[in-house]
Amino acid sequence: MFSSAILPPASEIALKHSHSLQILIRDNILAAGGWISFEQFMNLALYAPGMGYYNSGATKLGSAGDFVTAPEISSLFGRTLAQQVAQVSMETNPADMLEFGAGTGKLALDLLLELEKLDALPRKYLILEVSAELRQRQQILLNNQVPHLMHLIEWLQQLPEEFTGVMLGNEVLDAMPVHIVNWQGTTPLERGVVWQNDRFAWQDRPIQDAELRSIAQQLTLQINPNNDNNYSYVSEINLAADHFIRSLANGLQQGIILLVDYGFGRTEYYHPQRNRGTLMCHYRHHAHGDPFYLPGLQDITSHVDFSAVSSAAENSALTLLGYTTQAHFLINCDITGILAQTPVENTAHYLQQTNQLQRLVSPAEMGELFKVIAFGKNFFNPLIGFKGGDMSRLL
Repeated sequence: MFSSAILPPASEIALKHSHSLQILIRDNILAAGGWISFEQFMNLALYAPGMGYYNSGATKLGSAGDFVTAPEISSLFGRTLAQQVAQVSMETNPADMLEFGAGTGKLALDLLLELEKLDALPRKYLILEVSAELRQRQQILLNNQVPHLMHLIEWLQQLPEEFTGVMLGNEVLDAMPVHIVNWQGTTPLERGVVWQNDRFAWQDRPIQDAELRSIAQQLTLQINPNNDNNYSYVSEINLAADHFIRSLANGLQQGIILLVDYGFGRTEYYHPQRNRGTLMCHYRHHAHGDPFYLPGLQDITSHVDFSAVSSAAENSALTLLGYTTQAHFLINCDITGILAQTPVENTAHYLQQTNQLQRLVSPAEMGELFKVIAFGKNFFNPLIGFKGGDMSRLL
């Protein structure tokens, strides 16, 4: 049972902000007849203009925020990814780079500096960022750190119609709003949100969306193979991720799509022991499971069903080029060799980077839960990041 007593208190200003967003969501519920899908709730909580978590001014990432991503942990992450990017760029010339949801801009910074060392800079480094606040942070960081490369960097409002090169998303899919489905026996219901007794509450209804209903029905046999009418199973379906992959495929002319995120293949994602789903909230470096707590002040995520992502890619004429753990991918791209470039004599810095590497590749940290998946179009050369430890059979 979730208790807010375990979480750090919010400031009075933050509480007022959250209350304003709560009223906005409540009004949306009432305008919709008293019920909205969780996908709508999550979209408002995270992306409502000027109010949602990713569109307000509070710090999200890093030690002062709510969670830490791999680029924030260590420059080793971006420098290692650059080895994979460089391979594709050199074999797809001229090539651009397109990063989705660039966070603080730290990954873009590390990639550009390493690609410059490798003499493999892209023709353009494009960033598609939905958060105006994060976009401003990215611009400040990059302008301060790499002013000589700013002529390469462009911020986009929408996907380019045609693109050649590398499309990159680090922890993008997990932040996309998801639908929640409650399988009651053999009948899947959509779990939505109502306003009840001056607070948000769950309520299940028959699934109206035809695409969602079809997917939920197809999953029913896996989730409840014995057709037990008393069986209950709650989980997420991410239609937005499917649509995202299709959009990328439409614009990609030649190159790869490289996605890093936490999640599983479908068999593990919808495992009997995971019968309450994967929804997770992050507030001031505390993880919990209540998405209704302080809307606008916490991140809301769900794990990625990589089998669904792979199916969407296959249906969009993309080729699966590899699927593996983050640990295997980084080791394949020679993260240990990059660490070795730090002089051992510089003991403090070397030990710090060694600890950072451990966080990135350790099974107890990010190494196994985080996966890397790559798709290609008109690109068929083996990728260095998947030369060992490929897990495509699990999709």
